[in-house]
Amino acid sequence: MKYDDPELLDRLAAAYVFGSLSSRARRRFERLRERPAVEKAVLDWERRLMPLSVSVPSERPPTRVWDAIDERTGGDVRRASTGSWGWLRPALGFAFGVLATLGVIRLFPEAMPIEAIVQERGTLPQSYVGLLTDAQNNAVLLASSTRYGRILSVKRLRPMDVPSGRVAVLWALPRDGAPFVVGVVPPAEKATLTLADTSEKLFSNVPRLAVSFEIGAPAPGATPSPFVLTGHCVKLW
Repeated sequence: MKYDDPELLDRLAAAYVFGSLSSRARRRFERLRERPAVEKAVLDWERRLMPLSVSVPSERPPTRVWDAIDERTGGDVRRASTGSWGWLRPALGFAFGVLATLGVIRLFPEAMPIEAIVQERGTLPQSYVGLLTDAQNNAVLLASSTRYGRILSVKRLRPMDVPSGRVAVLWALPRDGAPFVVGVVPPAEKATLTLADTSEKLFSNVPRLAVSFEIGAPAPGATPSPFVLTGHCVKLW
C-alpha cells in the first residue's frame, strides 16, 4: 500500500482517529506512526476534532446512557446529571451524532471532511471524556481525547485558584496500581496536552481522574499531594 500518497494517508489517519479501522488495520497503521508524515497526519486530525468536543450544541442523552456510565464506573451520575454533571451534555452530544450538524460545520469549515466520513462510515470518534469537580461538586475541568489519540483537550469550566509557585497536575487513577501523571494543566481556558502514549493505552483501565497542586511537574512514581478535583473517566463507544 502506498502510504506516501497524501490523500490515502489523510483518509487512513482520519479513520484511525475516528476509531473505525479494523483491529488488524489499526495495528498495521500504528507501526507506521514512527514516520513523521504519518504522525503529522494523525495529529492534524486530532487537532481538528478536539475543539468540536466542547463546541457542539447541547444534547440531553437518554437515561440508558447514564445507566451505562453508572455500571462502568460504579458511581451515581444520573442524580448528578441534573446538577453540575449537566456540563457533560455537550461532550455526550458529541458522541451521539451532533458532530455532523450544519451548525458545527459552519463553526468549523475546515472540518468538512469529518461529515463526509461520518456519512460514509456511519461512525463517530471513539473517545475518553473526564469531568472533574471540586469539593462542592462544581464542574471545574473537562478533558477529552480520541481513543487512539495522543492529544488531550482540556477546558476550564470555572476558575482554578492555583497557589503561587505551584502548578495544576492532572493524574490518572487506575483500578489497580498507583496514580500516574497525565500532564500539567495549562493556565489557559482551553488547551491541549501531548500524551505519553495513546489514550487507549493510558486510560483503558482508568475509571477516575484527579488534579493536585504541585511544585512543578512530578517525577515518575511520585506521590500526589491532596487532590483538589476528582471525576470519572468515561469511555464513549
